[in-house]
Amino acid sequence: MSSSSSEGYQENSSSDESEEQLSKREERSLKQRKMKRTKQKVLFLPSRGITTRQRHLMKDLISLIPHYKKDSKLKAKNKLKMINEICQINSCNNCLFFESRKNNELYLWAAKVPRGPSIRFHVLNIHTMSELNMIGNCLNGSRPILTFDKAFDSQPHYKLVKELFCQIFATPKKHPCSKPFVDHTLSFTLINDKIWFRNYQIIWKDPKVKDSETRLVEIGPRFVLKMVRIMAGSFSGVTIYKDGAWVSPNEKRIQLKKEKQQKYQKKLLERQKQRKRKTKNILPKNELQDVFKD
Repeated sequence: MSSSSSEGYQENSSSDESEEQLSKREERSLKQRKMKRTKQKVLFLPSRGITTRQRHLMKDLISLIPHYKKDSKLKAKNKLKMINEICQINSCNNCLFFESRKNNELYLWAAKVPRGPSIRFHVLNIHTMSELNMIGNCLNGSRPILTFDKAFDSQPHYKLVKELFCQIFATPKKHPCSKPFVDHTLSFTLINDKIWFRNYQIIWKDPKVKDSETRLVEIGPRFVLKMVRIMAGSFSGVTIYKDGAWVSPNEKRIQLKKEKQQKYQKKLLERQKQRKRKTKNILPKNELQDVFKD
């Protein structure tokens, strides 16, 4: 009788433990359902032929975005649709593609994968963190405050840029690689149809110190973006917006070469005119020229 009672007691205790485990699992599943985490991942992809400064700029941006993934350099620049497949392999829904062109010109593609849109920027005035040597500093993986200029709400294409930057640069809530601190801000200001990027440290007001105020100290990097084109799809599709006033650096170089050629052609024409004048204005032979030679 004693062995049967002990066996029954063990069965009851094991059933109670299994019920407790099930209840804990249900509680965890309910918590996970309530904690709806936004799954945003950004793929950083450089092109072949990228310079050291451009590579350092990419590393600085990676340090600001904890929800990133990085892939090797893309060789085929003309086949940009391949980037969608690379994003799917890395399970990323955002992409920043650094495209290097002639004479170290850098273009930045910001795209929402796989449906789009995708925006192409021309990157100007690049200054990395190592070049600037600013005083500011922030915690690695901390969540930034994104600040946008009021001009972003003035036109629809700037609204689209604002929404895309929010999804790329804003750290998702309760991301495993992020830290629950807010100690820096990313500033996007619009001046002369160009987007100026700045990164500042937030030094909060100290209640123990008198007359202390919250202030901003620049960290870096800093660069300027000139929007060239917006496409409906991801690295493909119909052109939604195009800046008609923008002239590519390659076209500017061609125009400078043409101007130099025109200057040289003007010099050649002037030389030909001088030769014609000399032939026309030949003086007649003087009869008394050889009189005093003897």
